[in-house]
Amino acid sequence: MTLPDLTGMAVSGAEIAVRVTPNARREQLEPGVPVRISVTVVPEDGRATLAARDLLAKAMGVAKSRLTLVRGAKSRDKLFRLD
Repeated sequence: MTLPDLTGMAVSGAEIAVRVTPNARREQLEPGVPVRISVTVVPEDGRATLAARDLLAKAMGVAKSRLTLVRGAKSRDKLFRLD
């Protein structure tokens, strides 16, 4: 899977709106507002959120520890902040 280049969004303090689709057939990331992320894991115990964070960090070219979930822990619509 090739990820789109989101390095332009990698600005400290930026807030990234994300729409997560868990339990998908394949992982994919579509740029836009919000960024649409499909992950193959089930939405249990925050696994889908962590998988989405990891995929977003990889596309942005930053460490996944720099992305903090601001809101949407149990929702499909999430907001991450880059620290």
